[in-house]
Amino acid sequence: MNQVTTYTQQLQNLAVLYLPRVLMAAVALVVGWWLIGWASRLIARAARRLDVSLASFLTSLVNIVLKVVLLITVAGMVGFETTSFVAILGAAGLAVGLALQGTLANFAGGVLILIFKPYVVGDTIESQGKAGEVREIQIFNTILVTPQGDTIILPNGATSNNVIVNKTAQNKALVEILADVDNATSLDELRGWAVPLLQADEAVVHEPAPQVVVTALRPGGMAVAFRAYTLAGQSAPAQGRLLEHLQRALAQRGVQGPAPVSHTYVHPLPA
Repeated sequence: MNQVTTYTQQLQNLAVLYLPRVLMAAVALVVGWWLIGWASRLIARAARRLDVSLASFLTSLVNIVLKVVLLITVAGMVGFETTSFVAILGAAGLAVGLALQGTLANFAGGVLILIFKPYVVGDTIESQGKAGEVREIQIFNTILVTPQGDTIILPNGATSNNVIVNKTAQNKALVEILADVDNATSLDELRGWAVPLLQADEAVVHEPAPQVVVTALRPGGMAVAFRAYTLAGQSAPAQGRLLEHLQRALAQRGVQGPAPVSHTYVHPLPA
C-alpha cells in the first residue's frame, strides 16, 4: 500500500512539473503552425512578383525550415535535450550537402537565374556550346528546344557560371545569308533590289534596316552578305523564306558566281 502511495505521489509530482510545459508547448505548436502557414502565404504572394517557379520553391523551402525550427523549439519547451538533436541534424545536413554538392550547385544556379533573369522563357540563348529556345527554367535545369526538334537540358550551375549569349534579349535576331558573286556584279544595283526584297518579309524589322555588304574577296569574285533583323523567335522560318526569294531573284537577274580562274604552271627549264 505504501508503494502504491509512493507511485501515486511521483505521478502527481511529474504532472505538476510537466503538465504546464506540455500545455504551453501544445499552444506554441498550434499558434506557431498557424503563423508559419500565414508567413508562407505572404512569402508566396511577394515572390510571385519575381517568378512563379521561384515563388513555389521559396514557399516550400521557408515552410519546411520554419516547421523544423518550430518542432525543435517545442521539444525544448517540453524538456527534451535539443542540443544533441541539433548536432545530429547538422551532421546529417553536412553529409547530404557533400553527397549532393553538384545538385546543390545546380539549385543555387537556378535561383540566381530566376532572380537576375539573364534569360527568360522564349529567349534563344547559346551556352556551353549549345543553342536553342528556352522552353522551361526549372530549379536544377534549363530546357532548350532546337529548330531541329532536339531537347537540350542544361544544368543551371554550369550555365550560371559560364558565358550566356542571349540572341533575343533585344527582341530581334540577325539573319545573315552569304553568297558568292562575280566581280562584274554592281553592288549598287544589288542593293537596289535586295534591300526591298528583305524588307518585304513579314518577320523582318525595318530598324535597323537590312544591309548588303561585301565580307570577303574571292578569286574572280566576292562574298556578299544579305543581313536583316527579324522579330525574336522568327529568325529560322524567315531565313528559309529569304533564302528562297534571294535564289530566285539572283537567277532572274542573271547574277553569276565567281568566274573560274585559270592557273598557268610554267615548267622550269632543264639545267
